[in-house]
Amino acid sequence: MSVCLRGVAKAFGTTEAVREVDLDIGRGELFTVLGPSGCGKTTLLRLVAGFERPSAGEVRVGDRLVAADGAWIPPERRRIGMVFQDYALFPHLSVERNVAFGLSRRERRREGRGGAAPKARAALELVGLQHKAERLPHELSGGERQRVALARALAPEPELVLLDEPFSSLDATLRADLRREVELILREAEATAVLVTHDQEEALSLADRLAVMRAGRVVQTGAPEEVYARPADRWAAGFLGEVNVVSGVRRGDRAVETWLGSFDARGVAAGVGGASAAAGSVHVAVRPEHLALRVDRLGNAEIVDREFRGHDVLYRLRHEVGGTVLVQLSSLELFEVGERVHVRPARAAVASVVD
Repeated sequence: MSVCLRGVAKAFGTTEAVREVDLDIGRGELFTVLGPSGCGKTTLLRLVAGFERPSAGEVRVGDRLVAADGAWIPPERRRIGMVFQDYALFPHLSVERNVAFGLSRRERRREGRGGAAPKARAALELVGLQHKAERLPHELSGGERQRVALARALAPEPELVLLDEPFSSLDATLRADLRREVELILREAEATAVLVTHDQEEALSLADRLAVMRAGRVVQTGAPEEVYARPADRWAAGFLGEVNVVSGVRRGDRAVETWLGSFDARGVAAGVGGASAAAGSVHVAVRPEHLALRVDRLGNAEIVDREFRGHDVLYRLRHEVGGTVLVQLSSLELFEVGERVHVRPARAAVASVVD
């Protein structure tokens, strides 16, 4: 089921939570809305679900106009599954009864002697919890409760599933494991899914495409690798991860010369973030992993700090021309604080114009 938003806005009094959002989400797509707290991403999800009415614009789910001026379909008739941040499970009902609660009365009346409706049993098997069907929610781990919430959303076989910060209450290790499980479950169910999160790693690793939101607006959409490598502006560049913003001069449409060296400018969209393909002074975003180091006592920078992360290391350098520079390298070869080094663009390094 596809989702289409055109000019969607939502105001609460004088506060504009969502402003003129246009989005197209394709059938079967796993789409992520990423943004900081308070940017309007949860409100946007609630507008699609039908828990809020838009102040302007229209929302289409599949071939149906579900919200617009003079048109409204309530949430229970939109055939949308919803997974909430706090699970929203009934503590007095068993796991299978919680899952069956999302079904229609007719489907719940089809219960056999074994207990749950066939669709509830199938949903529990999909999330791998059929062996805990008689447990109560408090007897499960946080990850298991989230999988029950997902099973409840999937049991009615919706074509669209909405997930509101579903992993935010879990510890880091469990969060990484569960999001991979949830991705596989959603793809097996062949459902279109929209997930909102403030976690950059989560959004980049899960999404087929994502939208970055700020202050109620969508500032950029695209595939994760595209949005990360070619952010629309300085704010998006910094929000998506560590970045160096450096001054340079564009040489035609293929290269940008900076005090760090020359970067490939191919693929940087003309006009993105106000950038122009014409030659001239620009600022570019360079990711730390796009830089390389070598020890050189006459080098152009000194290592002033390093952050060991296990699989990689983030170095902070003091460059003789441009000041602070961040470089991210594999932990296979370590450089020491105080070492003089030469920093340069790595092979195949790219830069994105951000002004």
